[in-house]
Amino acid sequence: MKISVVIAVYNEEENVRPMVQQVDAALAGYSYEIIYVDDGSTDSTLAALRALKNDHLKIIELRKNYGQSMALMAGIDHAQGEYIATLDGDLQNDPADIPAMLQMAGDGDWDMVAGVRANRKDGFLLRKIPSLIANWIIRSSSGVKMKDYGCALKVLRSEIAKDLGLYGELHRFIPVLAQLEGAKITQVDVRHHARQFGKSKYGLGRTVKVMSDLLLMLFLKRYLSRPMHLFGNLGVVLFAIGAAINLYLGILKLMGHDIWGKPLLLLGILLVIAGIQFITIGIVVEIQMRTYYESQQKRPYKIRKIFQSK
Repeated sequence: MKISVVIAVYNEEENVRPMVQQVDAALAGYSYEIIYVDDGSTDSTLAALRALKNDHLKIIELRKNYGQSMALMAGIDHAQGEYIATLDGDLQNDPADIPAMLQMAGDGDWDMVAGVRANRKDGFLLRKIPSLIANWIIRSSSGVKMKDYGCALKVLRSEIAKDLGLYGELHRFIPVLAQLEGAKITQVDVRHHARQFGKSKYGLGRTVKVMSDLLLMLFLKRYLSRPMHLFGNLGVVLFAIGAAINLYLGILKLMGHDIWGKPLLLLGILLVIAGIQFITIGIVVEIQMRTYYESQQKRPYKIRKIFQSK
């Protein structure tokens, strides 16, 4: 099978039929499957899906609402295509862009082709401005220079998609996760349409989640295979500062000065304790990292190809 189209939905009953029709039209001539993941919808989304008679359609019903990342993971796990395309089920992404992205991935040997909403049809104040800020923060922090992290339309090689590990709400960091797997990534402008039916599931409340997930991404990108360099270095610095403060206060004590109750004494003790804790955390996480790789016979490196010289 050439491509699997994974669509995670929550309360999108009016968008199901036209989306399936659009995907069918876009991928005519390809060997494909459409995987709809119903993420615990409370409306008639599941009934609308079951009413469709389509040989390409596979429906995955989750027991409850797990969130978009978990729903995408379920769809990707059950995908059989050589490539996997992801898109939102609200008709704002255009499936007609998938063939060009698929062709681009094949011609350029790209592992992921990410869409960029060139002419985004969303509200300026509540959607575009927060998105621009979030994109800039993620770009600057992660070093992965993508224009539009929020665009759900992406085409990935199956082996990359299945190793992403979309826990929590990490779907918005798919390019960063793909790069951690050693993926070659490019981006292309895609069409974007205004929402016609239903309500948007996004709001300003996700900003805090983006920031907390970003901290996790930075750790995974920079320190996953060497956590001691983060926790250990920080612990040594804190311990050294605390020890220096305590040494200074000890000298003052020997000279006859009263140091009891000074805030500096409390700070010195606190820094020494914090330093020891960070060093201990670094050792524990280092052991866990080695267990993570060795128990699954994984390696902290990825090989793209091996060439035989002739």
